[in-house]
Amino acid sequence: MRRLALAALVAALALPAAARQPKAYQVTGQVLEVSDDLIVVQKGKEKFEIARTPDTKVTGELKQGAKATVEYRMSATTAEVKATKK
Repeated sequence: MRRLALAALVAALALPAAARQPKAYQVTGQVLEVSDDLIVVQKGKEKFEIARTPDTKVTGELKQGAKATVEYRMSATTAEVKATKK
């Protein structure tokens, strides 16, 4: 009985690790803005506003004007299904 309970616990803990992650993207460019919750990078004429969390790993000094490569993943904030025309 203990083995069954242990197996169930291990399986439950493994589920979040098995969850699919969206593809990782990266952008390299000049850092325009840095704060505790945002990194803004300009690549050519495009500006990338990327959320920053306490889990974001930073190597080196991330500051305005520096050239940096930022890896990010996209996540949906809303999804609205539209009716199809017949």
